[in-house]
Amino acid sequence: GPSEALAALSKSTHFDWRLAPYDLAGSRAHARVLHHAGLLTAQELVTLLAGLDQLDEDVATGAFAPTEADEDVHTALERGLVERVGPELGGRLRAGRSRNDQVTTLLRMWLRDAVRRIGDGVLDVVEALLAQADAHPRAPMPGRTHLQHAQPVVLAHHLAAHAQALLRDIGRLQDADRRAAESPYGSGALAGSSLGLDPDAVAAELGFDAAVENSIDGTASRDFVAEGLFVLAMIAVDLSRIAEEVIIWSTVEFGYVALDDAYSTGSSIMPQKKNPDIAELARGKTGRLIGNLAGLLATLKGLPLAYNRDLQEDKEPLFDSFEQLQLLLPAMAGLVATLRFDTDRLAELAPAGFTLATDLAEWLVRAGVPFAAAHEAAGASVRMAEARGVGLAELTDAELAAAHPALTPKVREVLSVDGAIASRDTRGGTAPGRVAEQLIGLRTAVAQGRAWTGRA
Repeated sequence: GPSEALAALSKSTHFDWRLAPYDLAGSRAHARVLHHAGLLTAQELVTLLAGLDQLDEDVATGAFAPTEADEDVHTALERGLVERVGPELGGRLRAGRSRNDQVTTLLRMWLRDAVRRIGDGVLDVVEALLAQADAHPRAPMPGRTHLQHAQPVVLAHHLAAHAQALLRDIGRLQDADRRAAESPYGSGALAGSSLGLDPDAVAAELGFDAAVENSIDGTASRDFVAEGLFVLAMIAVDLSRIAEEVIIWSTVEFGYVALDDAYSTGSSIMPQKKNPDIAELARGKTGRLIGNLAGLLATLKGLPLAYNRDLQEDKEPLFDSFEQLQLLLPAMAGLVATLRFDTDRLAELAPAGFTLATDLAEWLVRAGVPFAAAHEAAGASVRMAEARGVGLAELTDAELAAAHPALTPKVREVLSVDGAIASRDTRGGTAPGRVAEQLIGLRTAVAQGRAWTGRA
């Protein structure tokens, strides 16, 4: 038998036991195709299915669990079935299948359930963002590029941008699910089966769209795991961007938001502190999820066809990334939902840093001035305002005209935050009417996402 060291190295029940319900579902489907192929009698099928049902119940209640001698979920459940129906009948179920096609099928089934659960959590964060956007439909704030003041926008527009990114992640989850929806069951070790089994029937019973087209690819490929890990990491990256802003916005220097006590922590020594721990953990865990993806890609890059034992390393990073997001998503949804925005502070800072300069230049363009000249005139206006220590709106009519003769007093229509925001009314822009359109579209997308996850 295997050495003690080899047995310890090979053992995987400590992480693959979560696949047990999927293994049992696969065994039921496999038993039916064995019967259809004439390899099980009707009574043998009935007895096997009853044994599998009893084993399923015992697994769910904890009455059956793997022992130290069980190498993996498959061998443990085979032992459990033999204990319930006897070695002769229990041993018949092994015909026409291998752990190679079993494990990749079960992992696909688990992933397809997992992406829907993650999808629900992502949509919870989106709904928290939309609730905040609904509460602040016209609140101005400074829009930034390079973290410098750029142009004024409305808060709802900024929050909706984060929602858009997360909804693309829902689309990525759906794409990953679509590519995982092919069943390798029936591929055997690598070459298929000579027993007249029906992989398409197994695929249909297990909820797949079809059986795989190539049995070697079916047993050896783990790109569906890598894709799943990428999508989970991308979700974490998008959450981390929100988290970074919350961290910055909650500083005294910014003062944009106050954190709710239930979603922040204090200091062990400084009584005044309110720390954004959820946001910081979101940032930190994102590195962990990126590492899980990079690690699996490094494992896969040099593997010859078909199955290699290296592929046992596909599960732990996937399970870990899933578990970390399961922890993070509800915390981020709560954090976002309970943020208290200081709209007066946001409005005060919206015009700071001469954020209306572009509006001045574009007003000139609409008056027929070439943009290059308009750009120079706006820059000259900024220099005059800086020299006097005032904003653009405080420049005199004579000063504006000195920057460019086309700058008449009518330019003051856009030298206000509200005017500047209202003027940006192209599709996707920050004008409140356009933002309202975006929010309607986002709510429709959330409803469609819930229909896919099953939590409509």
